[in-house]
Amino acid sequence: SVLEIDDENDDDVVVPQEDPEMNLRPQEVVKELDRHIVGQKDAKRAVAIAMRNRWRRRQLTPEIRKEITPRNVLMIGPTGCGKTEVARRMAMLGDAPFLKVEATKFTEVGYHGRDVDQIIRDLMDVSMQLTRKKQTEVLREEAKGLVEERILDLLSGPREGSRGRDSFRDLLREGQLDDQEIEVDVPEGGPGGDRNNVFSIGDNNNPNIAAMSDFLNKMSNTGGKKQPMERKKMPISEAREVILGIELDRLLENVDLKKEAITAAEESGIVFIDEIDKICSSRDFMSRSADASAEGVQRDLLPLIEGTTINTKYGNVDTDYILFVASGAFHAVKPSDMLPELQGRLPIRVELNGLTEDDLYKILTEPVANLVRQQVELIGTEGVDLEFQDEAIREIARMAALLNKTVENIGARRLHTVMERIMEEISFQAAEMDQGAKLTVDKKLVEERLSDVLVKSDLSRYIL
Repeated sequence: SVLEIDDENDDDVVVPQEDPEMNLRPQEVVKELDRHIVGQKDAKRAVAIAMRNRWRRRQLTPEIRKEITPRNVLMIGPTGCGKTEVARRMAMLGDAPFLKVEATKFTEVGYHGRDVDQIIRDLMDVSMQLTRKKQTEVLREEAKGLVEERILDLLSGPREGSRGRDSFRDLLREGQLDDQEIEVDVPEGGPGGDRNNVFSIGDNNNPNIAAMSDFLNKMSNTGGKKQPMERKKMPISEAREVILGIELDRLLENVDLKKEAITAAEESGIVFIDEIDKICSSRDFMSRSADASAEGVQRDLLPLIEGTTINTKYGNVDTDYILFVASGAFHAVKPSDMLPELQGRLPIRVELNGLTEDDLYKILTEPVANLVRQQVELIGTEGVDLEFQDEAIREIARMAALLNKTVENIGARRLHTVMERIMEEISFQAAEMDQGAKLTVDKKLVEERLSDVLVKSDLSRYIL
């Protein structure tokens, strides 16, 4: 996407121009999420509005834009109802830097482990990759032209005699010279010049140490000069990709990727924090928890979500305008058990509903890559035609709902358990069957396969 610099403002705010493909309207976002996730309209709407508000904010004048901060979202709902799936699909929809983390992976500052600042450093890594990918696409055509000229130089010598050069160009474009071998100068260690991390020192989570390690590796490999090259012989079909990589690297040196990546992370970054309920302790017990990944992590998250500056190896990143979406099942604790300040920083609350038998049936039939279709396609690779009757699918949904009630409610994940039990024998025998064989899964087969599960269900809760 093309970037525009606003000259009137002293801060030189970089404003992405409107990109009609990526600026999905809320209805389009919900429609896209409906293809993969059943129900949960409230959660889809909240996410769609939050994503659209990012775009709306970018259209404003710099004066008012500075005052508008994102409204962070807290999703509450039982396990297996689609909270994490909403996040996964969000990441695929936009081209904004997106990071999903589990709150339980972080520890309080001062303890051994990852502190919450690492979230922003990881987001910057994602943003850098995304920016590099975008710029690569922009420069690809220019690089392809340079690749053609370099190969022609190797084939026809110096740029003299345009007639001979043009005939080589025609042959090259028709692919008649693809098997011709040429000698190409490539960076030592392969295209892109893979550096051996000789100076991998300390903890790379620390941005200062990571930057120092990068600097020492560059100096050791290049001595501050150009990357050493070696000559390799290869066919033109292979050389084309190698030279393209080298030319793209050379063109990207003229682009300030770091500045663009920081702007993308600050203005469009989205962080999804999963399992936030696991770092809460119930207020009923007044004793202070000794867990290093509990309330201390909540306190560390406060400035991050409110807005602070984090030092990364690419530069300082301001978190004021990064959108945070948190989610948790809140089985053992209540949302009110979170620190009051953290509750205030997650103002939009969305309740996700538990899944009914009807919902489970829809999950098996409606999404683009539903579980039934997955099994049909997998068995189809053996040349066997598998068919599920509608009655059988309804029975699978009924059994899954019943097991969720009697054993433990694990939501849609229960369908995987039930489906694998039914498919176990078919999956084992499918490879031995004749090509074109037909199999039908009916209600009777489902009942047979799951009869023992219901008998054992009363005892299973006592088995470790």
